[in-house]
Amino acid sequence: MAGGQERLLRRRIKTVVATRKITKAMELIAASQITRSQSRIIANRPFRDGMRRIIIEAAQADPAAAERLLATPERVDAALVLVIAGDRGLSGAYNSSVMRAGERLVASLRATGATVRLSVVGKKAAPYFRFRGLEVERSFVGFADRPTFADARAIAGFVAAPYIDAEVQQVFLVSTRFHSAGSQSVEVEQLLPLRAPEPVPVAAPATLKGYTEFEPEVEQLLISLAPRALESEIFSALLEGAASFHTSQQRAMAAATDNADELSQNLTRTMNRARQDSITTEIMEIVGGAEALRSRK
Repeated sequence: MAGGQERLLRRRIKTVVATRKITKAMELIAASQITRSQSRIIANRPFRDGMRRIIIEAAQADPAAAERLLATPERVDAALVLVIAGDRGLSGAYNSSVMRAGERLVASLRATGATVRLSVVGKKAAPYFRFRGLEVERSFVGFADRPTFADARAIAGFVAAPYIDAEVQQVFLVSTRFHSAGSQSVEVEQLLPLRAPEPVPVAAPATLKGYTEFEPEVEQLLISLAPRALESEIFSALLEGAASFHTSQQRAMAAATDNADELSQNLTRTMNRARQDSITTEIMEIVGGAEALRSRK
């Protein structure tokens, strides 16, 4: 029986060691992707900030036009919710956190009497919502790890169409924001209407004066810039979601590797004890047999 237990433990140790190799490789791959994702976020930030600044300046130049394009509607009869998750699992609570936040948002909107249209990014999101009885109107898959601006443009065109056609009054985005390698958070953001601009603080030095000329008119400019701003916001969310996914996966695989090391050590100790018990039993049998022969003589 001890020999059978030893063989079983050897087989389990071999399986744990093979699993550890996989988790370690995935940890290293995710760690390398984090740096790439952070670089893309940093490279995209000037464009996103510049687009926001132009929208704010244009809105301040013509508050009446900004009110028509940026104001939150008083009554919402229908809304569209876009949830950005991942294409793959093994990433800790990354997917489940953002999908639960999307589910709560849908429930809160329905509680106000609004009709909700749901769209998702990532292979993991659609089965989650369908299992809970929520119909997914459109699912974008295959690029959550490495999104491109063309992907953001396709998503922006899809979510903007029902808003332009007055089929929905609001469009919400549920995604994971990447603050740093050690901090990510799930956030709900209103995509459409575009968020009302915050007042820009007045510069301290009185000598810094100037003005901005707009060509064409501010209203036409806002109509032209609104799709670009929407694409920029969605692309930023995709990039931060990808960075958050790789960070979560790196942490999850590091924890899995540590657990595999600990389990391998425990199994090795158990196997050594079983082997020692087997050897002790055999020695006792030999000594007992020798004593029996000696007593006969």
